[in-house]
Parts: sequence; C-alpha cells; structure tokens
Amino acid sequence: MKIQIFGTNKCFDTKKAMRYFKERNIKYQFIDMKEKGMSKGEYNSVKQSVGGLDAMLDEKCKDRDALALIKYIADEDKDDKVLENQKVLKTPIVRNGKQATVGYCPEIWKVWN
Repeated sequence: MKIQIFGTNKCFDTKKAMRYFKERNIKYQFIDMKEKGMSKGEYNSVKQSVGGLDAMLDEKCKDRDALALIKYIADEDKDDKVLENQKVLKTPIVRNGKQATVGYCPEIWKVWN
C-alpha cells in the first residue's frame, strides 16, 4: 500500500486519518495542501475514484465566494478553478494507488490491500 494523505495541519479529520494509519503501522505520505496541493493528475485520479467533483467540494469551506463561483461556471472551467483554489476541497483526501476517499473514511481504508 502506498498511502498519500492530502490535507492541512489544522484539519481535525486529517489528523484523525494520520493517526489511523500510524496506529496500524501503515506508512503514508502527508502532503500539506497549504504548501503544495494536488497536481492535475492526482486531482483527476481522485475525482474519477470518488465519483466526480461534487463529492470533493466542501460545502462548509471558509472561502464561500470561491465555492459559489465554482458551482456556477461552465463544467469545462471548473477543474482549473478548483486546482487554483484547493481550499474548496474536503479534507483529508486519502489515495491508495487508483483508489481514493474524501473525508474521514476508516471503514473504506480497512478493506484496502
């Protein structure tokens, strides 16, 4: 398993996800989205795995203006806007190869091999 956790150090669910893998001695790579963020390839892989952009958007994010803008622009422009402003994504985003989850999902991580 090659686990990647995308999130921020201030996100409670991201901390819980890191603790989940640490307690099970599963190595993971943490990517701080405030510093680096997701590449276009990583973003597209996660989006495909979780069933689209709507599943990735955080309705409770602090940047409501950016979220509203993303919801009302043309579909072909949404991905570029999200990549520019990744604060609108739910965290943690946990990847295991082609599999991915958004949010705290230990019931799914448990069955990953």
